[in-house]
Amino acid sequence: MDSEPADQPRISLPTGRLLGREVFVQTVRDALACAASEGWKEITLCDATFEDWPLHERAVAESLQAWSKTGRRMRLMATRFDVVQRQHARFVRWRQTWDHIIDCRVCRSADPLDFPSAIWSPNWVMHRIEPVSSVLLCGTDAQRRLLLRETLQEWERNSAPGFAASILGL
Repeated sequence: MDSEPADQPRISLPTGRLLGREVFVQTVRDALACAASEGWKEITLCDATFEDWPLHERAVAESLQAWSKTGRRMRLMATRFDVVQRQHARFVRWRQTWDHIIDCRVCRSADPLDFPSAIWSPNWVMHRIEPVSSVLLCGTDAQRRLLLRETLQEWERNSAPGFAASILGL
């Protein structure tokens, strides 16, 4: 028995080297839709500021909402989150609702030009190796996933909690 509804075709994520801002934006959309449809248990989103990510879009918010189920975890890492708070209102609202499954980390001392721009999952990865020109390396290759995971874990070790779901005065 097929577990996917008939009206939802399987999303095919890209592999290999890709180029271009629109390709990057569509790859982020597709990755989050795929995470929802395939039930990825863990996702890491990493970027210096997430300024050019489509986190403000309704389709992305719907994918994240569909992904948000028991047993899911997301790690979000940035050098700062002020751009997310200013430009991605839908994402901020979703993040507030699902705070208990999201670990937000900030690397304030990192040089934004050296900070990774990536999506990591146990199933597939996207690493934007040249953020300015949007050169991406994507795939399911175990070595690529392991190397990116190790890179992100190193940045996480040098991070602190950040981007609180709400600001409460005491």
